[in-house]
Amino acid sequence: MDRLQAMEMFVRVVETGSFSRAARDLGSTQPTVTKQVAATEARLKVRLLNRNTRGVSLTEAGALYYEKCKAIVREVEEADSVVRGRQAEPQGLLRVGTSVAFGRRVIVPLALEYMKRHPQLRLDLSFEDRYVDLVAQGIDVAIRMGQLADSSLGARFLGVNPWAMVASPAYLKKHGTPKQARDLSGHAALIYSSVVGDDVWRLRGPQGAPLSVPVSGRFRSNNLSAVLAAARAGMGIALMPRYVAHESLASGRVVEVLGGHAMVEQEIHAVFPSPQLVPAKVTAFMAFLHEHFAGEWWGR
Repeated sequence: MDRLQAMEMFVRVVETGSFSRAARDLGSTQPTVTKQVAATEARLKVRLLNRNTRGVSLTEAGALYYEKCKAIVREVEEADSVVRGRQAEPQGLLRVGTSVAFGRRVIVPLALEYMKRHPQLRLDLSFEDRYVDLVAQGIDVAIRMGQLADSSLGARFLGVNPWAMVASPAYLKKHGTPKQARDLSGHAALIYSSVVGDDVWRLRGPQGAPLSVPVSGRFRSNNLSAVLAAARAGMGIALMPRYVAHESLASGRVVEVLGGHAMVEQEIHAVFPSPQLVPAKVTAFMAFLHEHFAGEWWGR
């Protein structure tokens, strides 16, 4: 086995924390990967990894070697993608990162459909609501919501994620229907606590003027399904992504509140480790997502 393949194996062991997972990702076997890493250590006459029952960790020398190997492997992958061309059939392993709720409800069915179209592709889908370092985690492309911070990452705009304010007909019949944004102060808010500034709802009035409305209520959760369940149960008014509320709106379990006002819209972006020499498998996946997120995608 050549030195480049050995480097690729070493990098995947570090990024997955496991010889067996690295072997699976690379279509090899655990003994082969273990043997190649050991051979690399013997050639360099230095220990690169500490092994124990919980997994592996880098030694000081291993950390330095990993950074160099990672850059080399990435450059080779990008060089290969240029040769294959942007229209080449996606293949190999595609590592995708996404948030939990959006990933489970939206990205999973799209990813499965994409895999059906491209049988040579393998997919590793990771769910994290916290910020993830793409390079450190070995992520090829991540789907992120909202305004992007300035960084050296590559990015592509995919579409928008609109929100809706909803409540059950039973709640509105009992407590009245808000006519203006300021009326919300007299209602029970069902608060999605994963949003920064969750006790202040931001929307735009019928004339487009921005409004910030303080809200309060007895129920809050960091889980969108729980917030929707509370709204359907008549517990109050909720502000949530439209894709979460769509089926309940269509069935009449909940209805829109303050429909003459514009609610929050989040931008949806694909971000990737470098804007230079983007691998064909990443470019093709982003094009597929961009096509899906055109128009009123939440209703499809």
